[in-house]
Amino acid sequence: MASNVPPTPRGSFPRYLEHLSGSGKAIGVLTSGGDAQGMNAAVRAVVRMGIYVGAKVYFIYEGYQGMVDGGSNIVEAKWESVSSILQVGGTIIGSARCKAFHTREGRLQAAGNLVQWGITNLCVIGGDGSLTGANIFRKEWSELLEELAKNGKISEEAVTKYSYLNVVGMVGSIDNDFCGTDMTIGTDSALHRIMEVIDAIMTTAQSHQRTFVLEVMGRHCGYLALVSALACGADWVFLPESPPEEGWEENMCVKLSENRARKKRLNIIIVAEGAIDTQNHPISSEKIKDLVVKQLGFDTRVTILGHVQRGGTPSAFDRILASRMGVEAVVALLEATPETPACVVSLSGNQAVRLPLVECVQMTQDVQKAMDERRFKDAVRLRGRSFEGNLNIYKRLAIKLPDDQITKSNCNVAVINVGAPAAGMNAAVRSAVRVGIADGHKMLAIYDGFDGFAKGQIKEIGWSDVGGWTGQGGSILGTKRALPGKFLEEIAEQIRAHSINALLIIGGFEAYLGLLELSAAREKYEELCIPMVMVPATVSNNVPGSDFSIGSDTALNTITDTCDRIKQSASGTKRRVFIIETMGGYCGYLANMGGLAAGADAAYIFEEPFDIRDLQSNVEHLTEKMKTSIQRGLVLRNESCSENYTTDFIYQLYSEEGKGVFDCRKNVLGHMQQGGVPSPFDRNFGTKISARAMQWITTKLKESYGKGKKCVSDDCICVLGISKRNVLFQPVADLKKETDFEHRIPKEQWWLKLRPLMKILAKYKASFDVSDSGQLEPVQDQNTQGEPAAI
Repeated sequence: MASNVPPTPRGSFPRYLEHLSGSGKAIGVLTSGGDAQGMNAAVRAVVRMGIYVGAKVYFIYEGYQGMVDGGSNIVEAKWESVSSILQVGGTIIGSARCKAFHTREGRLQAAGNLVQWGITNLCVIGGDGSLTGANIFRKEWSELLEELAKNGKISEEAVTKYSYLNVVGMVGSIDNDFCGTDMTIGTDSALHRIMEVIDAIMTTAQSHQRTFVLEVMGRHCGYLALVSALACGADWVFLPESPPEEGWEENMCVKLSENRARKKRLNIIIVAEGAIDTQNHPISSEKIKDLVVKQLGFDTRVTILGHVQRGGTPSAFDRILASRMGVEAVVALLEATPETPACVVSLSGNQAVRLPLVECVQMTQDVQKAMDERRFKDAVRLRGRSFEGNLNIYKRLAIKLPDDQITKSNCNVAVINVGAPAAGMNAAVRSAVRVGIADGHKMLAIYDGFDGFAKGQIKEIGWSDVGGWTGQGGSILGTKRALPGKFLEEIAEQIRAHSINALLIIGGFEAYLGLLELSAAREKYEELCIPMVMVPATVSNNVPGSDFSIGSDTALNTITDTCDRIKQSASGTKRRVFIIETMGGYCGYLANMGGLAAGADAAYIFEEPFDIRDLQSNVEHLTEKMKTSIQRGLVLRNESCSENYTTDFIYQLYSEEGKGVFDCRKNVLGHMQQGGVPSPFDRNFGTKISARAMQWITTKLKESYGKGKKCVSDDCICVLGISKRNVLFQPVADLKKETDFEHRIPKEQWWLKLRPLMKILAKYKASFDVSDSGQLEPVQDQNTQGEPAAI
């Protein structure tokens, strides 16, 4: 479907969103359809950003039903109306299915109610049904107004004054079933609920050697089932988009019994509630259980997760996503003209983009049509490259071909963990080992970092050795901060002794420095002239060449959970400010993003120098805040943000300056940020990025195989990462100039652009750069350049 929307060229000058630049506008915000965690964060961002630019923002309670009923369902929102809702699941403004809005009569009533309040900008948070409804409403708007004037309900003047309606949508749906966006609001939180249940079930299943059939939500979309299967290493998964081939009953039972024969004490089968076979007949969890019991006699249980998946507190990812989307939605409404088509604010890789609503909805409906017509390959393709990629990786990691069917490459590939442990490292190792074996390589595990490498702590690692690794935190291979520089001779000797043909390094900044040292030593030691690739894994997220590292999402969730608890304790005592110190070295990612996810009043980071005047203005800001109904404060401080303004100093300063107005407490989070079970994001990200690294290694080995070529060029030693929308392999030599080695951070960091966002949402004035916003993009062209970084 060709798009008729020409992308607007981006300006070469930065454009800033100014305070009170939207005076006179009225924005209505509603949540509609099924609820999803993170909707409240989106509502909060719309309200606060709207008020910040000078617009009036109105809550429309109970979705479209409230719009039709009017009266007390439409209420002006104040800044404090959205306090303390960031950590609450569901939606505080309610959501309802509305039959009346499907009729013209209902929409006529709704238009009358909006005109009464002067609302001509709608921000709709919901699924494709809700967004379609909003678009129909927008198209009919002027006719509806003329009809209202004809019936004497509104004046002719009102028809002219409110002549057009602008609509911006955000997709809130736990199923991630909307085409055009990588992630919908609520999906990540739903995965958190599912993984919590799977982790708990795995321990009991292991004790009794049981098989568990888990049914997850997704009537028309298998995203939750697929990603949770990928993240827990399930034995089998049933999806609506990709039904099992004929004879699946037999194949599945063979696979389950093979896994048991490999000493695996449990089997996990994940079923999407809308799972079907190739004839479009439903496959129920009970049917699968009966099959396993009858054919194999295994002790089998069914667990249906149901509405647990919609509940609970939103994850850090969902809060940040919803806050970014909410702000982008307000910017889109400010820039809208009568000609602007309705748009959806989406996530592409790591960038917020605007897409034409009609096209996205059309594509989403095309998927369902393809499934109904049994064109399953088309359905998977239409779901997007992210879905397709997940499915292919799952198949490679779950099903081991018999040895005689794997073409041997006669290459040995080693995997090593370097630096501090990060949650998700084990998922990355498991993925690399299995993809390597499937590609015909012999996989070697190096224990205890470069130190262990030099001492020869190297063993072959097999397919079943890495079973059950995805859900384990820390590093099973062991990891150390030691750099290879001191052991180059010994390492070269070990590479020769074990005939290692390629090296995959999973780690943080030390891994990056180690890669540079190995690269530089190639002239002296020809053994080091092999392909090497690094996958970033560190809680600090400070590796040049990637927007994200494995482990930082888990750390962010730990910080957010702790801040939620601390805020709760402060709401009891009133008039209390908490100062919380986060990890990250000199990199302020955790403090800044943690502040955004937890709704902090300030976050001190090294990248943005501050002085005593800034501290003073923060204290004054908190003193003002204590006069309102929100009598608590939260301040985050990165551990190395300033040599002299230590956590103790800031605590003492706040305590002294706030005397009689508020009291202070401090909390150093420390190493709990490095531990814990990996979040679904880190399991999935680790699995996918590591599989991609192994594909690169295989390609490099094929290029040089049999030609006796040594890898001496720069592009043989790379860092793999996500940059904006793409997955990139960047030669480590090229990244040197982008690195601040003294402070161990990249010179440019994408998340600093989100810093004003945190300040605005905490009621500070800040210049928000919107240069990247503003163009409506065609749906299909999103991922034409480069390799898409769907997360």
